[in-house]
Amino acid sequence: MPSADIFRRWGYLAADLDPLGRLAPLRQADLDAALAEAERSEAAAGWRRAYCGPIGAEFMHLAHPERSGFIAAAMESVPPAPDRRRILERLATTELFERFLHTRYVGTKRYSLEGAAALIPLLDAVLDAAAGHGAEIILIGMSHRGRLNVLAQVVGVPPSILFADFEDIAPESVMGSGDLRYHVGATGTYRAPSGGELHIHLVSNPSHLEAVDPVMMGRARARQERLAAAGAGAAAGRMDAARVRVVPILLHGDAALAGQGIAAETLNLSQIPGFSVGGTVHVVVDNLIGFTTEPKSLHSSRFASDVAKRLDIPILHVNGFEPEAAARAGRMALDYRAAFGTDVVVDLIGYRRYGHSEVDDPTTSQPLLYAKIQGLPMLWRSYAQRLGASGEEIAALERDVNDRLRSELDQARAMTRLPPLRTLPEYWKAYVGGRYDPALEVDTAVPAARLLEIARRIATAPDGFHLHPKVRRGLEQRLEMGEGRRPVDFGMAEDLAFGALLLDGVPVRLSGQDSRRGTFNQRHAVLIDTETGAEFYPLAQAGAGRARFAIYDTPLSEAAPLGFEYGYSRDYPEALVVWEAQFGDFANGAQVIIDQCLAAGEDRWGLLSGLTLLLPHGYEGQGAEHSSARPERFLDLAARDNIQVCQPSTAAQYFHLLRRQALRRWRKPLVVLTPKGMLRAPAAASPVADLAAGRFRAVIDDADIEEPSRVLLCSGKIAHELRAERARLGDARTAIVRLEQLYPFPEREMKEALEPRIGRSEILWVQEEPRNMGALDYLRPRLQALLGGRGVATVTRPESASPAAGSHKAHLLEQSALLAFAFRTRS
Repeated sequence: MPSADIFRRWGYLAADLDPLGRLAPLRQADLDAALAEAERSEAAAGWRRAYCGPIGAEFMHLAHPERSGFIAAAMESVPPAPDRRRILERLATTELFERFLHTRYVGTKRYSLEGAAALIPLLDAVLDAAAGHGAEIILIGMSHRGRLNVLAQVVGVPPSILFADFEDIAPESVMGSGDLRYHVGATGTYRAPSGGELHIHLVSNPSHLEAVDPVMMGRARARQERLAAAGAGAAAGRMDAARVRVVPILLHGDAALAGQGIAAETLNLSQIPGFSVGGTVHVVVDNLIGFTTEPKSLHSSRFASDVAKRLDIPILHVNGFEPEAAARAGRMALDYRAAFGTDVVVDLIGYRRYGHSEVDDPTTSQPLLYAKIQGLPMLWRSYAQRLGASGEEIAALERDVNDRLRSELDQARAMTRLPPLRTLPEYWKAYVGGRYDPALEVDTAVPAARLLEIARRIATAPDGFHLHPKVRRGLEQRLEMGEGRRPVDFGMAEDLAFGALLLDGVPVRLSGQDSRRGTFNQRHAVLIDTETGAEFYPLAQAGAGRARFAIYDTPLSEAAPLGFEYGYSRDYPEALVVWEAQFGDFANGAQVIIDQCLAAGEDRWGLLSGLTLLLPHGYEGQGAEHSSARPERFLDLAARDNIQVCQPSTAAQYFHLLRRQALRRWRKPLVVLTPKGMLRAPAAASPVADLAAGRFRAVIDDADIEEPSRVLLCSGKIAHELRAERARLGDARTAIVRLEQLYPFPEREMKEALEPRIGRSEILWVQEEPRNMGALDYLRPRLQALLGGRGVATVTRPESASPAAGSHKAHLLEQSALLAFAFRTRS
């Protein structure tokens, strides 16, 4: 193999990436020979300089020759002369800002960037290149390391505002809410050295380090689709142009990137239909250490960035002690993204001057490493000396930066309230959060004639389209539902809700595992020609082009897809955005996103979301993993009207609920416990007239029993089973009241249903879930308050560590006993 190809393929293993000696060159036979040749041959020495210097490039694995050729050309060419004065000033401002904080706020966590200060020149290069390619909007997702410096140097937040946060000038403004200074988001304007301006949005993030990754990508996709929708020309061309205008950047920690599965999930979304953003620039702030853990215990491969090798993308390792190389790598990364529309990784290898935070002592776990680090000068000083700056020039630069910081501190101490760090986009002005207000309710009924129009469009395939016989029969039945000749089931109710929204100009986006067809064969949103494989989207036709309908199958993961849809909903509030789990408890895999973003996003960051979760729920003998959507977990998270948890028992209720979520100005996440076996059950179907009138009802009273001696309160599928059991027994004294909205608790509606019966009827709560699960613990105090302190009898499965039995026969026995107990006469 010629020396050039050896260095291109293996040179990164001998690159000069870590002067601290933690990353020794890796021996490779061909490379060893080429390195020996470089001692004798000037040509080979040139290849060594190109590939074994401060940038080590992994790119020869790329399957596309033009892509590997692009990196080779960039590595082998003489880079343009950098603006060394600007790099020096940026490094000085970055490190002296950190040192200023360190001396004035002793013992306060800030997660310093010292040791990786070359990140700022690297980002400068990325942003300058982006502006040159026509970018307008930059979204940045990152965790806490270096965040304050990114806020000040990149987003453009005045240091005075950050200092005021350290001074904690208005603690009463965030009592019970708010977030730490290194988690909050911000917006600002970045002026590129070449003269362009970029709107920067630093995305709010939880402390779960990589959880922000898919959220930022979802936000980027939404921004791109907004721009594409407003553009002219063919849809594909508009989206390509939008991807140039909106550039996503993710900053990772080395330990988190290698260790947290959501990072790998997010990388996997890179080229998935519906999730691609035209390439994300990934920057690893690689300190070669975790909290206290060394790389050998963090990842099984040489580099933390090796997790990205699952993608057909280049990885550029760069020495964090070499700011010019960092800037060169940053520009190379953005140029590659602009050329090929894929992800690219820059692995900035530096160090961490302090412990995990400034209050942590790293010398107890890494005494030898920190003995070396203690003697290292700040990068800006060593770089200034390399440039030949005099002692007086260095002192003058330091004095100038510190004078500006002291002036900013004076401004901070004069503040009486913290200015906002962000400005929300105009498209959020029409929406509100906060407490529920009945005045926000809207009409959700759709005239019968329009429902019939939608049904006809849904049931009509193009001429010559070869439908599967089962699908054809399903479409015929849906047309019968629209015509009123057959009750509407859940699948058709959803189609009609989506179709009516599209005709109203409301975009609809739905994603999930097998969601195009539906886990239970209930949706068939995409028709497949059995002879050609061509695809047809009936709902796109039903919307008559007034709004976009998009539905996507996702990878078999939950955290990243749900995080992506949460992010998308943050930048497309007027759309109905839906994520569907294959089974309800699969949402367990996305618990971090549910806890930190959906449930707490408004409280922590003041950010609203109208994301809808469809979680199949119901006890049907399918075992522990396929029975419960774990409603108790969502109800534990419910506070201050932060989310909605509903369990519609009929198709009409589901129809009105979906439309209410999209049309109401109140933007809150909606968790829908959807049925499985009841999707097509006659008991849960509705006449089409119920869709043409009424609204979603939080409580459905029982009009069949006028003077009951017993009232069974319940939610979901069990209501239909209780009604069937009542009919079998010929019981005329038991009323069954359905609670369709669990949270916010519909106190007024429930009071109207129960008040006439208090003292005259025995009132019980019935649920399928075990006693320690389901809605019982959440509802008991609320029901007791409505009943004047009276206790509430309950009928449940016994307490259990597992949600459901693993035996179908055991399930039937349990369900039979549950129904029997509900109707048992009590003394």
